[in-house]
Amino acid sequence: MAKNFPQVQPGGSLILAWQIKGKKVLVVGGGEVAAGRILNCLDADAVVHVVCPASGLNDEVAHRVAQNQVTHVDRIFEPSDLDGADMVLVAVDDPAASTAIWKLCKERKIPANIADVPPECDFYFGSVHRDGPLQIMVSTNGKGPRVAAAIRKFIAKQLPRNAGNAIEQIGELRMKLRKIAPNPEDSPKRMGWMSKVSDAYKWEEMCDLTEEDMENLLLFYPANKVPSTDVLKALRGGERDVQALDVFDGAFGFSVGA
Repeated sequence: MAKNFPQVQPGGSLILAWQIKGKKVLVVGGGEVAAGRILNCLDADAVVHVVCPASGLNDEVAHRVAQNQVTHVDRIFEPSDLDGADMVLVAVDDPAASTAIWKLCKERKIPANIADVPPECDFYFGSVHRDGPLQIMVSTNGKGPRVAAAIRKFIAKQLPRNAGNAIEQIGELRMKLRKIAPNPEDSPKRMGWMSKVSDAYKWEEMCDLTEEDMENLLLFYPANKVPSTDVLKALRGGERDVQALDVFDGAFGFSVGA
């Protein structure tokens, strides 16, 4: 019998959060497009090498060089520049040179992106919204970058304020929980409780949670419960002994008696 499985939709890209911290990224070019690529890589803590004659650097790239945020090689590209590279980004106004670099990358199996030439790209850069740890990427698979930017701006306007802060707080909560329950056998309960926390609050409530609230949340982990926001507010700046509160298990979460 046929089952109701998702339909395959060919023609897409595999969108990943590529971890390039500490890895060498070679950027060939120093203009506006290169500047954007460089910033993206620096935001991801990559080690960026820029190959471009100094006369070809725009103000932003020149600033990165002056601040020692990148390593600059003041000349045109040479094949030896690929040595040790984990990723190559080409942004030069020379189609023949770009294709030649692309072919060298293929020979060395180095993932590369040739700006504005989709067929010569192992990956694309999407339009990204960034708010602290929150990153949202919109990709049109190289078909409409400006459309992607418009969609990204629309999505960003729908997000609640402090969305990035809420995610940061949840991340801190997970780290603190691992210290409380560090053993492998604690993993199922730990993961289950974190799921309950993530599902218990509306986005607006999550964004208003403070560091103190996260500390107080941990008080409910041993009982595998998640309190309401009213309980968390009642705990602020006061009694941290949950047993001392007039707290009872209601139909959903905890409630505080009058």
